[in-house]
Amino acid sequence: MENFNHGRIVPIDIEDEMRKSYIDYAMSVIVGRALPDVRDGLKPVHRRILYSMYKNGMTSDKPHKKSAHVVGDVLAKYHPHGDTAVYDAMVRMAQTFSTRYPLVDGHGNFGSVDGDSAAAMRYTEVRMTKLSLELLNDIEKNTIDYIPNYDESLEEPVVLPSRYPNLLVNGSSGIAVGMATNIPPHNLGEVIDGVTALIDNSEITNEELCEYVKGPDFPTGSVIMGREGIKSAYTTGRGSVKVRARTHMETMSNSKIRIVVTEIPYLVNKARLIEKIADLVRDKKIDGITDLRDESDRTGMRIVVELRRDANPQVILNQLYKFTQLQDTFSIIMLAVVNGSPKVLTLKDVLYHYLEHQKDVIVRRTKFDLERAEARAHIIEGLKIALDNIDEVIKTIRASKNAEEAKQNLINKFVLSDKQAQAILDMRLQRLTGLEREKLDEEYAELVKKIEYLRSVLSDENMVLNIIKEEITLIKSKYSDERLSEIGIDEDNANMEDLIAEEDVIITISHNGYVKRMLMDNYKSQRRGGKGITAMTTREEDFVEMLFTTTTHHYLLFFTNKGKVYRKKVYEIPESSRQAKGMAIINLLNITGDEKITAVIPIKTYTPNWYLIAATSNGIVKKTDLSQYDSQRKDGIIAISLDDNDELVGVQLTDGSQDMILSTRKGMAIRFNEEDVRAMGRTTRGVKGISLQDDFVISMERVREGGSVLVVSDNGYGKKTPISEYRSQNRGGKGIITMRKTDKNGLLVGTKIVRDEEEIMLISKRGIIIRLKVSEVSSMSRTTQGVHLMNIGEDDEVMAIARVVN
Repeated sequence: MENFNHGRIVPIDIEDEMRKSYIDYAMSVIVGRALPDVRDGLKPVHRRILYSMYKNGMTSDKPHKKSAHVVGDVLAKYHPHGDTAVYDAMVRMAQTFSTRYPLVDGHGNFGSVDGDSAAAMRYTEVRMTKLSLELLNDIEKNTIDYIPNYDESLEEPVVLPSRYPNLLVNGSSGIAVGMATNIPPHNLGEVIDGVTALIDNSEITNEELCEYVKGPDFPTGSVIMGREGIKSAYTTGRGSVKVRARTHMETMSNSKIRIVVTEIPYLVNKARLIEKIADLVRDKKIDGITDLRDESDRTGMRIVVELRRDANPQVILNQLYKFTQLQDTFSIIMLAVVNGSPKVLTLKDVLYHYLEHQKDVIVRRTKFDLERAEARAHIIEGLKIALDNIDEVIKTIRASKNAEEAKQNLINKFVLSDKQAQAILDMRLQRLTGLEREKLDEEYAELVKKIEYLRSVLSDENMVLNIIKEEITLIKSKYSDERLSEIGIDEDNANMEDLIAEEDVIITISHNGYVKRMLMDNYKSQRRGGKGITAMTTREEDFVEMLFTTTTHHYLLFFTNKGKVYRKKVYEIPESSRQAKGMAIINLLNITGDEKITAVIPIKTYTPNWYLIAATSNGIVKKTDLSQYDSQRKDGIIAISLDDNDELVGVQLTDGSQDMILSTRKGMAIRFNEEDVRAMGRTTRGVKGISLQDDFVISMERVREGGSVLVVSDNGYGKKTPISEYRSQNRGGKGIITMRKTDKNGLLVGTKIVRDEEEIMLISKRGIIIRLKVSEVSSMSRTTQGVHLMNIGEDDEVMAIARVVN
């Protein structure tokens, strides 16, 4: 390649020329267009928009002005590119679903989460938000540098003072040449807490900062699955987080289930999301959806997915997560311009560079205020000299031919500076009053104190840091809000147990399949015969069926009447109030419509040489090693193979040598040692535990020596009998009487092995609960009918009995 240069031909290597030109272009894009500055978190176009609005007085306390006015001013003065680029950038700063804390207050149509574009700039109006003013606060006090604009006719700021860490608060995304940035938005209060923590401890680590900055906080809410991606991004500058829509399930009047979506992942187009779901249903990739509606309005988002009656809602929800953007991945790249060069930053790096910028802003502001204060003090000193010698001053001025001579004569006679002499000449006669003299003295005294304070700030970095801390904390108190995005559990790759306190809790499960977790402190002991307190608000056809105590760190093994077992951590069950009905188990487990939970076993670990022994309503028992139930399959595993007319009624955790008691509905019981039952595989049928005659098994209990057998009937009668009255037999026999049945006491509903120092809970069909001390229950022989334990109302009956574990 050749080039003409003043009539001479200069040979140039094309490879070198391309390399040099492309590097120049790349750096221009990187620094001047696509990447944000680490100090104010803004790209040049955003900075120019805000600066233009500020200079034109379009602040939050002034009326809105046409967007076209702002775009035209930015193009003419600072940003000689396309008007669409400027307007689109301004629109994004005004969209509440795109920007966590909007910097532009828009009036008019600024687009929607459905992907609708904003109205033309001639129709919309804008002004600055109150928070965006904090980005420019103190800009008039020489706190930042300026550079010439594109035609050198004006100056524009290199960076804004940015009195809060906007890079993290609002995030940024951009594609440069050979690199890209994708910084998520964060909660303002959390980021400011991170800055103050860094001020208090300059040696703080990224891991420790994570205690203050929990993770991204998206303007569209949603749920962030797990913390591993967040930790990676904060410690290395790169990571990815799984973001899932916020959903819940509702039961319709026809007993069908619908999935309701109220929040979607950040930057997901709602209209395209719904189209995608419709395409999957049409192409039969997802089966079981009968209707799909968008019921969103000004009060919030609501996407409704109605399901077929026999569909498994959890399975369909998982399919939606897999095939649509109801679950999305946000890749984090913490890349920003630092001292003119792009750099990948950790969380501490971002906060450190921001803090260094703020230290520079405070120092420059302090110097500006100091210079102004010293200049004013210097003038006041001259005025005080003039007032002390007012007659001589007047005489000197009257003797002078002109103002310039008068100024020079004052300088020579009273040893004044040029500015002091000019101030004396400009002084109004009203300053000669006594009151004005007092004001000058007061102003001078205040200036002396201010100058002393400002000088001390400049000489002490700790004072600078304390000023930053005070001012940024004030911003937090004015603008911070609650998190919108929840940080949940990554079911595939996370363990939240270390983050959750281990507490004693009560788990209740209703007949229609509602489960909830409550703190043990919700209940207090009551006297025998009391009416009790409501444990759960239920519909007329529903009632509480199971109740037991455990801790938040245990596993729950859910056994169904169909012989399957599902596993959940206790803390995964939502905590509810005493009166709430809880969450439908179909929201937690992948159970089918005709499955019911009949037994739940809380375990801490899968201990070797421990067993689960199961019993069915037909009197079959089976013992299986506990380790065979260690499975993470969400669709459950087989616990026991059942006959067609049989159901699983009870499961107990044992060490392999325990005595078990089976009880029947008509008041019979059999005690046998589980060594009579050999260990079998998980999917086997089992062996006979008791012989039945027009009867069925209702419960199975593990014998505890020193305990009593407590039985309760459906009419609220009960008793306890020493365990010694139940002789051990071979399994498979008819058993012995455990409670004499009469019309008064009714049929047996439950059996528990208890001790006097323990307490029990009784639950009725209508959800009434009563807590009793075992010592208050009468001790009687096996063949008696028992005594009255609970007052049962009309059309009510006892449905469950549970032992409180201390």
